[in-house]
Amino acid sequence: MNLSISCDHRVVDGWDAASYVQALRKYLETPVLLFAGA
Repeated sequence: MNLSISCDHRVVDGWDAASYVQALRKYLETPVLLFAGA
């Protein structure tokens, strides 16, 4: 599955958007983490 994000850099810093996508990817790859509270 491909995952991408688009955001307005006047509102959202690119680093924050990239970190959000990395966290989302982690949870999609290992959904048990959603229930473990990690």
